Amino acid sequence: QVQPVESGGGLVQAGGSLRLSCAATGRTFSSYAMGWFRQAPGKEREFVAAVSRSGGNTYYADSVKDRFAISRDNAKNTVFLQMSELKAEDTAVYYCAAAFWTWEDIETLTVSAYQYWGQGTQVTISS
Repeated sequence: QVQPVESGGGLVQAGGSLRLSCAATGRTFSSYAMGWFRQAPGKEREFVAAVSRSGGNTYYADSVKDRFAISRDNAKNTVFLQMSELKAEDTAVYYCAAAFWTWEDIETLTVSAYQYWGQGTQVTISS
């Protein structure tokens, strides 16, 4: 079992950058694929990015591809989301989630596979 805790949110101007961190408790962090999701006001939660348990595979939503980068440090039980070229539409609460997933193929992961969720961190982009 892991418990994700997000940090790093804040207010940034459009075009700027921000790095989110997610520290997870638990001894089996490296057994979990990790994902970032976001939810804007009045909208459903949507997938942003995922990284395989080893960190070798990553997967992104089309809306953030080439602007965001997900990575992880298994030695520190932490996953990161580096966000660049931020837009007003990136404004949302960002959630970190963990899925017990031993395969490196993460494109088939559904949101229901993510068992553990953090409380979220607010990201606001001013235009």
